[in-house]
Amino acid sequence: MKELAVYLMLKIGGTADPTAEDVKKALDAVGIEADSESLDLMISQLAGKDIDELMTVGRSKLAKFGGGGGGGGGGGGGDGAVEAAAEAAEEKKEEEEEEEEIDMGGGMDMFGDGDGGGDDY
Repeated sequence: MKELAVYLMLKIGGTADPTAEDVKKALDAVGIEADSESLDLMISQLAGKDIDELMTVGRSKLAKFGGGGGGGGGGGGGDGAVEAAAEAAEEKKEEEEEEEEIDMGGGMDMFGDGDGGGDDY
C-alpha cells in the first residue's frame, strides 16, 4: 500500500512513469524500506495503464460497497456534565467551609503580648 501511495505521489509530482527505483528512492528518503517483491508486482501490473482510468474504474467498484455505517450507538446521557459541575461546586463549597472552621486565635501567642496561649515560647 505504501508503494502505491508513493507511486501516485510521484505521478502527481510530475514523474510521467515512475519506476520501481523511483519509488524505492522516495521511500528511502523518509526512512521506509520498500518491499521489493510487492513493488515489482505493482509496477508490472501498472505498466502501460492510465492511472486516471484505473481510478475511475476503482471508484465505480467502491460505490457498490455503499457508504455509511450502522448509525453508531446512542449518545450518553446529557446530565453527565451537569452532575460534574454540581459536584465541583459542592467540593469547592466544602473547601471554603473547611477554611472557615480553622480558628487561629486564642491558643496562640506568637509575640508574647499575653492575650492567649501559654508560656510555650
